[in-house]
Amino acid sequence: METVTLTIKNQPSLYLEADNISPDAFAGKSAENIAALHAYEGNTQTTLGDHFEISGKGGATATETRIIVNGDVSKVKYIGMKMTGGEIVVNGNPDMYVGAWMQGGKITVKGNVDAFAGTGMKGGEIVIDGDAGNYLGAAYRGDWRGMQGGKITVKGNAGSDIGTFMNGGEIVIGGDVDVHVATHAEGGKIVVKGNAKSRVGGQMVEGEIIVFGDIEVMMPGFIYRKDVDLEVDGISARFALYEGDIGERHRKRKGEVIYGKLYQKY
Repeated sequence: METVTLTIKNQPSLYLEADNISPDAFAGKSAENIAALHAYEGNTQTTLGDHFEISGKGGATATETRIIVNGDVSKVKYIGMKMTGGEIVVNGNPDMYVGAWMQGGKITVKGNVDAFAGTGMKGGEIVIDGDAGNYLGAAYRGDWRGMQGGKITVKGNAGSDIGTFMNGGEIVIGGDVDVHVATHAEGGKIVVKGNAKSRVGGQMVEGEIIVFGDIEVMMPGFIYRKDVDLEVDGISARFALYEGDIGERHRKRKGEVIYGKLYQKY
């Protein structure tokens, strides 16, 4: 696997839309070719070379390309957008849309991410060592297609509206989450190892939410069914199983109504 290293040298005055920081865009290119790839600062077209020191070269394919991003990238958006393979390691705290619409490969962020990380994600893996902002694994504004596949792991806390319109895949939060978890979800799985606030599973149609800590306010549309024993991420425990959101439309399978499932650990 070939490695390309980007180290930020000139901070953008506004925000830098850098969707070309991707193994797909870097594959088969030299450092000079990569430096010439476009980015946008507001409505002004610029290049990656205007903002980053670049060394190394891309592999023959995206799968054979590894990207390391160093420095203060808190004003850099869209890292790993739509990537299909390879690897990105961000040694910092990137802005919005990390791994947006990602299809394959792996992104590791050794810091925090802002909003909409993994939005519309279809495959691959995102690992965030710190905290995540709002709309993690959610649908883009105005869209109904949230996360469809892949896995997102956040070792810290996450914000509000995670997994909105989620259809598949898995999100694991090591800490606490804010309001609105899996709103309108029609599939997928969300594990919260800390506490959750209110509106967990609102208008949920299908899928699973597993909460290890407290839920501040339980949605009235969720009905307790029974206690179950589960093994989640290597931890065996007893959970209360709730089904809902009862007020939503629900499919039937072999004559049985299929509800979303919310598990809370005792």
